[in-house]
Parts: sequence; C-alpha cells; structure tokens
Amino acid sequence: MIGFTLSEKEFDYELQALATGFFPGKRTQINGESGDLHIAIDYGDTEISVCVETKAGRKSSSAAVTGDDDWHKKEGKLAHPYRTYYKNIVKKLVFTVLRDFPEEWLPEGFERRLPVWGTMTGVRPTKIPMNMLLEGRERTEVMEILQNVYCCSEQKAALGTEIAAREAALLQQNEYQDGYSLYVGIPFCPTTCLYCSFPSYPCDRFGHLRDDYVAALQREIKGTAKLMQGKRLTSVYMGGGTPTTLSPEQLRTVIKTMQEYFPMDTSVEFTVEAGRPDSITEDKLLALRECGVDRISVNPQTMQQKTLDLIGRRHTVDQTIQAFELARKLGFTNINMDLIIGLPGEELSDFEDTLRQVKQLAPDSLTIHSLVIKRASRLRSVLEEQGALGETEQIRGRRMEQMLARGEQFAGEQGYLPYYMYRQKNSAGHAGSGGQENIGYAKPGSECLYNILIMEEMQSIVALGAGASTKKYHSDRGQVSRIENVKSVTDYIFRVDEMIERKRHALER
Repeated sequence: MIGFTLSEKEFDYELQALATGFFPGKRTQINGESGDLHIAIDYGDTEISVCVETKAGRKSSSAAVTGDDDWHKKEGKLAHPYRTYYKNIVKKLVFTVLRDFPEEWLPEGFERRLPVWGTMTGVRPTKIPMNMLLEGRERTEVMEILQNVYCCSEQKAALGTEIAAREAALLQQNEYQDGYSLYVGIPFCPTTCLYCSFPSYPCDRFGHLRDDYVAALQREIKGTAKLMQGKRLTSVYMGGGTPTTLSPEQLRTVIKTMQEYFPMDTSVEFTVEAGRPDSITEDKLLALRECGVDRISVNPQTMQQKTLDLIGRRHTVDQTIQAFELARKLGFTNINMDLIIGLPGEELSDFEDTLRQVKQLAPDSLTIHSLVIKRASRLRSVLEEQGALGETEQIRGRRMEQMLARGEQFAGEQGYLPYYMYRQKNSAGHAGSGGQENIGYAKPGSECLYNILIMEEMQSIVALGAGASTKKYHSDRGQVSRIENVKSVTDYIFRVDEMIERKRHALER
C-alpha cells in the first residue's frame, strides 16, 4: 500500500492517481496507515516539501512558492487564482521524487513504471494544450510546457499538442461558443457485454419497455426544448446502449420529435451510434437516412470471433461486414468503427488481424479504445474468480502499449489523423505508463465535432434519456455543472417530469 501524510488535505485525489500511475494496482490511503511506501507532503508558507520513504531509505525534495504565501490558509481556496500554480508544483515534486527514488529501496512487489503522461492525471490531457493554443501560444511553446511543467514524455507531448491543434481548428470553424449540443440516450442493448459498466438493459428482459420509454423520451424532448429556445444547436448525438435496438418506427418517432421541437437545421452534424451489427437492418438504416442522419457508427470492437463469443457480443464477424457494406450501399458516407484493445485473451497478432479486416472496409473514422476493467463490470468479477486480476495488472499493460502503438501506426498508414482523445478513470486495474488513452482518428472532413465538445467541455451538452448527464457550461469560469437523469429505465419512465424540472431549475439560472 502507498500511504500519504498531507499537512492539509489538498490535491489528494490527483496525488493518489499520480502514485498509482507509477505503481499500478497499489492501494493508496490519505492520512491513515503509513504504507509500504510513504509520501509526506508539507504545504508551507513559502515552500512545499515532499518526502518519499520506505524501510530501506528516504528521499526528499522541496520548491519555493511565490505569488500568495497564505493561499493554503484561505477560505474558498478551490476558486483561488493560484490554485493551478500550487498544484503543478506539488505534483511535479512528487513525480520527480518517485521517478528518482532508488530502485533498490522499493518494497517487494513494487514494480515502478514511468507515467508517460507525467503529472496529467485527468481524463482530458488535451484540454490544457488546447486552451493554450486558443490563447494564441505557438505549438513549440505548448510542447515545452507539457514536458517541463507537466513532465510528459516527448512522444505524448507531441501527440497531445497535435490533437489539441486539430481540435482547436475544428472548434474555431464551427462557432461553438454561443451554442449547445444535444445528446439522446437509448439504454437498450441486444445483450450486455462482459466489460460494460454503463447502464444498459438487454432487450430479452427489458425490450417490452421500449414503447413506454419512447413516449417518456418524447415528453422530455418537448419539455427540454422549451428551455433552450433562442439558442443555436451545434451538434446532435444519439447514443446508448444501442439506439438501433429501437424499431424503424420508434427511431422515426424519436427523431421527428427532436426535429419538431429542436432547431435541428442549425446542427452541423447528426450522429447515431448504430453500434451492434446484430441490431442493424436495412429498414432501420433507411429510417435514419430518411430522418437526415449523416454519421453513424458500426462497432465491432474486434474482428475475432472467439473474442466476440467470450465477451457476450452475440454477432459474428460476417454480420459486421454485412452491416457496414449495407450502410455504404444505402448512401452513408461517414461511418465510424470502434475497436477495443486489451480484450481478454487477445494478443498483438489478433489485433493485427482485426486491423487487416478493418482496412478492407475502409471506415471514414476509427476510434481505438483501451479496455479498463471497471469496478461495475462483470469482467472484473470473472477475473477475480479466476484469480487472474493480478496477472492482468502486470502483463496486460505492456501488451496494450504495443497494440496502442500499432493502432497509431495503422491510422497513419491509412490516412487517418488523430482528432480527439480521452483517458480512463475509476478503473479497477490500471495499466500504468501506457496511459489508457482512447483516440479518435478520422479522414480529413470526417471528424465528429460532438466528440470534441463533450470531451473538452467547451459548451453545454443537453442530455436526454435514462442515465443521461447534462453538462451546463459556465463560460465565466470555464467549468461545467452536471444535471443527472435517473439511470433506471422504469424510474425514468415514471419520473420523466422530474427530469425536466431538474433541467429547468439548473438551465434557467
């Protein structure tokens, strides 16, 4: 275990994330047990000091702080203008001491790995460089800051800056500042995948609720649209779950209600995550085309049949190919495919074969996700029962790094450019230095603006449906507040008026 002693409980969550980046899978505790490895931090008036200690030895470092010596004593310090300044200093101190701590002093079982994203422990590593670029800073300066202030590796600093520059350009082209985006969630799925931790409801048990759900969703669409009158709609995204578990008639009903009450004509894109190939039919695709959907996803996750069978996706590789080719035949010119690296039992050779088959289909964009074993997923329970979770911690990380690098190479070879990225949090097992990033690649002109807006939190996202989370953007302080819908489908159906009222209360302020 890694124990922390803090002179005051400040930046504790991020410091814990930083420590587990060095030592994947190790438990952390603040101001409790000392731990096999102990980190003591003192927030002084003019100096911050860090000491790392084990039974074999101790190493310490300190840095002077200026600007506001009594920052740590003030009320309301979460909004203090020097907060980021102090946070960056203490995180860099911890990073460098852990990096330079002698290997022979580490406790038994502590395998150190250098976090390639440095001190950037959040889920949005491109947000910092993008804000700097939007301020007018040069790319070379941004890269230097990522390496020197945030301790990023040269490779990740380059990747983060490249993606941030592409995001900033796309945002500036689309006048996002005064608009909002719309998300509509359909929580039903053909089956629940082994790794899934999202609220989803398999059709064999909950499919009978779809008509009632659509009716409740129509009610929320109408009630929420009134709150957004006079504001410009930037992008629309229908996700889930799997939206194509709805019938063609239900899809038409939902989308036409959206078109009647929201200003869909101002939206620059309309994406529907068709997702599971076994839920895609010609009638459903025709309904989407008829309703003006211009971007869809057909998500195999892998093109290895053995893996599909293992993770509970009851479709075949052939069904993926057929669904994709049918969408092309019906006129969809912007199709995304999602892949997951690190699925149980898959080696680099399996991922290579998946990429080979994807190359034949030539999607317009490709998203490569790193699998994280979430606490709420059935996969974690299965691995725990098999006693394989510890092995996963130690071995899976390196294999995923290889897959991530191969995916990046493949994307470059095929003319895809990285345009958005995020990292995982709340994992039950973290692969450490590989970064756990998920990267969206696209052919020029096929990017999804919504993906950038939701990740970088640059405008409000109005979210409808069970489990949907509305994000209200506060431009005066560059932050978002969340308005959550209930996750249960049955609760949502019976409490939809309450969901509308929650939004009214938050959005009209």
